[in-house]
Amino acid sequence: MPKDLERDLGLPAVIAISIGAMVGSGIFILPALAVKEAGAGVIVAYLLAGVLVLPAAVSKAEMATAMPEAGGTYVYIERSMGPLLGTIAGVGTWFSLSFKGALALVGGVPYLVLVFDLPVRPVAVGLAALLIVVNIVGAEQTGRLQVGIVAVMLAAMAWFVVGGGPAVETASYGGLWSYGVEGIFAATGLVFVSYAGVTKIASVAEEVEDPDRVIPVAMLGSLGITTLLYVLIVAVIVGVVPLETIAGSSTPVADAADATLGAAGVGAVVLAALLALVSTANAGVLSASRYPFAMARDGIAPRILSTVSDRFTTPVNAITLTGLVMLVLIAFVDILEIAKLASAFKILVFALINVALIGFRESETTAYDPSFESPLYPWTQIFGTVTGFALLTQMGTVAIVGAVVIVAASALWYFGYVRRRVTREGAIRESVRRSVGQQAMERTRTALAETPGETVLVALPEGASAESERSLVTLASTLCPDDGRVVVVQFDEVPDQTPLRYAADVQSVTDAEFERRTDELAADVDVPVEYGELVSHHPDRAVANAVTDLGATLLVVDRDATFESSVFGDSVARIGERADCDTLAVSAGELADIGTVSLVTTRGPYDPLKVRIGDAIASDTGASLRFVYPLAEDNSGEQLRVLREYHDDLVEACSVPTACTFARRDDIDVAVSTDDPEGNLVIHSWEGGLTARRSERERATQAAIDDTGQATVEVHPRTDHGPLRRALDRLVF
Repeated sequence: MPKDLERDLGLPAVIAISIGAMVGSGIFILPALAVKEAGAGVIVAYLLAGVLVLPAAVSKAEMATAMPEAGGTYVYIERSMGPLLGTIAGVGTWFSLSFKGALALVGGVPYLVLVFDLPVRPVAVGLAALLIVVNIVGAEQTGRLQVGIVAVMLAAMAWFVVGGGPAVETASYGGLWSYGVEGIFAATGLVFVSYAGVTKIASVAEEVEDPDRVIPVAMLGSLGITTLLYVLIVAVIVGVVPLETIAGSSTPVADAADATLGAAGVGAVVLAALLALVSTANAGVLSASRYPFAMARDGIAPRILSTVSDRFTTPVNAITLTGLVMLVLIAFVDILEIAKLASAFKILVFALINVALIGFRESETTAYDPSFESPLYPWTQIFGTVTGFALLTQMGTVAIVGAVVIVAASALWYFGYVRRRVTREGAIRESVRRSVGQQAMERTRTALAETPGETVLVALPEGASAESERSLVTLASTLCPDDGRVVVVQFDEVPDQTPLRYAADVQSVTDAEFERRTDELAADVDVPVEYGELVSHHPDRAVANAVTDLGATLLVVDRDATFESSVFGDSVARIGERADCDTLAVSAGELADIGTVSLVTTRGPYDPLKVRIGDAIASDTGASLRFVYPLAEDNSGEQLRVLREYHDDLVEACSVPTACTFARRDDIDVAVSTDDPEGNLVIHSWEGGLTARRSERERATQAAIDDTGQATVEVHPRTDHGPLRRALDRLVF
């Protein structure tokens, strides 16, 4: 049994982790880059970024109180959208957090160089190794370290703001909008990652005391504090240092401190910068390591990464792997550009977080029961999603391509490793599947109601046997309402060179003969029957034309009949494609001998016409009805639950004794067979048209049914749904 993580992080530690994760490279490094995009408008950009991250923060706070588990973003997206997007979110977020932590260490060294002459990378590697050890020792120690770091850092930054405020030249703010809305929006996209740490709380939710209260308070509180701090710091920087100086500096905060507070101020800023950047890296190791840990517990990553140390009760292997990645990046990689690429993925994940919340809410799953709910749902989430994708467009081509590469690599990992190990599904797919089932049931209930005045056309080829004729007419009468009619037409073929008028005269029969044939056909059925013959060069076309002329809503033909001599394939298939109505291709014996009617589907909901036909035949013959649904090897528990609910609704809607059978696809021939001594009629259908190429699954089902040697009715519905809708139904159901 996997070991749980200890809940020992209180509100101060959680707020400290969040602030420490945010206040780092976002304020000590990025202002110089953002000034190039927006000038003095960088102040507005930091404020706007804080507002735009709020939807993801409240969404994540809600989901964290419903699922206080390690893994944060990965857990929420995986549970809502399924393992594929969960894998992408987990791998990508772990990747970006590791890079951001490494960037924080490398980026902090320039501030240290202001005081000591030290090499950048060796110092960064040493700090990273120390933080890895601290994280392995325990989250409680990590939290205490974070509280101390953040307290000193905030005190230094508060002195910077208060001491530098009087020196601000308000004239410096005159160019807030000089770069236009586009410039401010571009700078907002750049500094947006400065706030990414606010949601890192969720990744350690499993270690938080009283998560229902602490998580939302810590997220919103830390976001408010950090936004105010960012705006004030940037306002002081812009107010005391020329924009061109800021744009060319690698230590913009220290430059502002030197201009206002002198050497003491620079020392305080250097201390704050080092503490901030170390805390960012520390929080990065802490939160990033929980992603492979959570993914391993779910089977998405190797199980060894879910190991929890007996001595320290921390996920030692996940922390070690994350730390090694950071060490390699610090030692060998030019990390700034790559961190920008990872930042673009962060924006994408923040947008998906909002979609994930909508998925949970709309799925109405009983397992989702948050103690904190996002305000203004769903408008908050829609706003966050739209603005997130809009910001992503401002990150530049290289960043977007980098995010695509991360997505592709994560997807490859899913298809290569995860797919055969994990069968879970997300709440969104479960919700869509349930919606598809409910819509199918509504269409089925409508189809089960009789349609007044319905005309059923029975099409016979020349020379049809009396047995086939009787069987088709009996079936047609069963499906025809009391005030409808059955029209039986024999379609005779003559060569193209023979005039139709001459052919009709030669083959004509007397009115008395038509009347006799009509009486014979109507003798054993309870609905009006009309009989006629039609001479044509192309009977398959003539059948389709007759459907239109008679206003027929259902066409019944013998599956093995040949209407027209042709080298272009099955004439019954061509008729079904051309006829503007539902078509039944029948291969059946006497309906009076039927004891069980089995309805089979290849995938997706049962076609409503199929259900209506099966219910009508069973009702008329006194047979029982049975639904047969073939299952794949990897059906998830969520899918089986929805399928059972759907079949329960079908049983309730039908008017005859009804049962349901779930069978493996390889056993479909056994499933459709029955021990009923009175015989079994199998009704099945396929989408895409009678002449369309059937899928491998449809061909296998058809072959299995044929192998049983039982009577069959193939249903070709003339549906109003297009191919995309049918594909969606089959994909999600």
